[in-house]
Amino acid sequence: MSLLGVRLTLLIGPTVPLPAPPPLLDALVSSEISHRDEGRSGFQLVFQIGRGQADPLDYGLLAGPLLRPGNRVVLLVSFGPLPQVLMDGLITNQQLQPGERPGSATLTITGEDVSVAMDRDERSAEHPAQSEQIIAMRIILNYAQYGLIPAVIPPPALDLPLPIERTPVQQATDLAYLRQMAERFAYVFYVIPGPAPLTNTAYWGPPVRVGPPQRALTVNMGPETNVAGMSFQSEPLAAATTAGEVQDRTSGERMSVRSFVSLRPPLATAPALASFASSRIFRATAGLSTAQALAQAQAESDASSDTVTVEGELDTARYGGILQARGLVGLRGAGYSYDGYYYVKQVTHMISRDSYTQKFTLTREGLGSTVPLVLP
Repeated sequence: MSLLGVRLTLLIGPTVPLPAPPPLLDALVSSEISHRDEGRSGFQLVFQIGRGQADPLDYGLLAGPLLRPGNRVVLLVSFGPLPQVLMDGLITNQQLQPGERPGSATLTITGEDVSVAMDRDERSAEHPAQSEQIIAMRIILNYAQYGLIPAVIPPPALDLPLPIERTPVQQATDLAYLRQMAERFAYVFYVIPGPAPLTNTAYWGPPVRVGPPQRALTVNMGPETNVAGMSFQSEPLAAATTAGEVQDRTSGERMSVRSFVSLRPPLATAPALASFASSRIFRATAGLSTAQALAQAQAESDASSDTVTVEGELDTARYGGILQARGLVGLRGAGYSYDGYYYVKQVTHMISRDSYTQKFTLTREGLGSTVPLVLP
C-alpha cells in the first residue's frame, strides 16, 4: 500500500509474520496506530470485504487464518529505501459490519503491541534478594520469542532486599507488576517496535527527556507550517510538592520526607513546581527505608510536574517523516511562552490510500522556552 511517496508494508501470521498476500492488501482501506508512554500502544486495520460465488458460506478474509485473534501483525512505513517499524503487535479483537450493498461490508481488526502477551496470565511469584532493576530484567527476558530487547534504567534508590527482612512478592500479571514497580520512581514501562523488523525494545525507566530532538513542529510560519489545529493548555495547579514523615524500616526513627523541584531535565524556564504548585501530604506505605521514602516522594512530584499540554495534527507529507512518541521535539512559531522543546507523550498515525496524518500530544513542566531558537 503506497501513497504520496510513502509505502506501508504489512506482515502478518500466527508465529513468524510473513508479507501479506495481495488480496489482503487490496482489501485494506485504512490503518490507525497509536503510540503512548503510558498503557499499551495499539493498532486498528479496516478491510473492505465481500462474498462471491467462491465464498458461499462466509467472507473469504474472515474465514481465512490470517486475521484470527492472537496472530502477530507488523507494520512498516518507508519514506525512502529504509523501512521504519511502526507497530509490532497481536490481534485482540474483530468487528464485522455487513454492508447494504455487495462488497460494502467492513472488517475491523484491533490489536495491541506485544506487551499484551505479558498481561494475559496473573502470577503468584516471589523474587528473593532481587531489586526492582533485576526483577524487571528477568521478566522481560521471559518474552524473548517476541524479540524483546531489555532497556532497564536503574532507579535512583537501589534497595537490595535481604531475605531475612523481606521478599518482593508478585500478585499480578508480568506487565502489571512491571508498571507497579515503575510507579514507585515515576518511571514508565513500554515496548517500542524495532529497531529492526520482528524485534522490540522493552523500556523500563524514566521518561526520555534527553537526546537529540526530532524535526521541529512548525505553526504560523507560512510555507514552513506543517501542523494544523494546534491547541495549548496550561494547568499549573496540577503540579504538587510532597512532604511528610516516614518511620525508617532499619532504625525505627521517624524521619522527615520532602520532595524538591522536579529532577527531570528542564524543558521550560518557568516550571509550575517552582512557582504555583500545590502541596500534598506524603502517605508512606509500611516497611520503607528513608531513602525509599524520599525517592517515592520525589517520584510523586515528578509525575505531577507536566502542566502544559499541546495537541495538534501533523501533515506527514510536509513533515517528511515519523514523529516518534516518548522522545523530544522542538516547536516553533507559537511565541516565547509555548515555543521550545517538549516531551512527545502520544502520537496516533492515521493512514489511508490518499492521506497520512499524525495526531500528537506534547507535554512539559511549564511556560517559556529554554533555547533562543528552535532549528527546523
